[in-house]
Amino acid sequence: MSGMQDPNDPSQTPPPYNEPPAAGQASDAGIPADQRQWALFTHLSALIGFIIPFGNILGPLVMWLVKRETMPFADEQGKEALNFNITVGIIGLALVVLTFITFGLGVILTAPIGVAVFVAWLVLTIIAAIKANDGLAYRYPFTMRLVK
Repeated sequence: MSGMQDPNDPSQTPPPYNEPPAAGQASDAGIPADQRQWALFTHLSALIGFIIPFGNILGPLVMWLVKRETMPFADEQGKEALNFNITVGIIGLALVVLTFITFGLGVILTAPIGVAVFVAWLVLTIIAAIKANDGLAYRYPFTMRLVK
């Protein structure tokens, strides 16, 4: 039985046990847990847009303004979430304007694009939140960087 370890043999070292870092401790990426959590909530705060008009912009804006000076990772991810949601808002506004200036005929084009933008917004927001919680800086694709 070569390659097998005897669990009762004290000379053999056990496999490493990966325990999640405690609150306030750095993760593998070196980002403290509280900063990762704030970054997670900043990305997820865009989902308030389902309840409050313009909440997808106001949520990340408020979260970013609260922690931008004390938490560098939350500051970076807050700007990223804010820029992405502003970009999506501009795209949505452009689709509405296009529908109106074509007297509703443009809805044939704008409705499918709007659905695709909505699905992309939802999926990318969730991906960004998961990455931020893992301590990885997420950059949304196709985003205008207005807030620097």
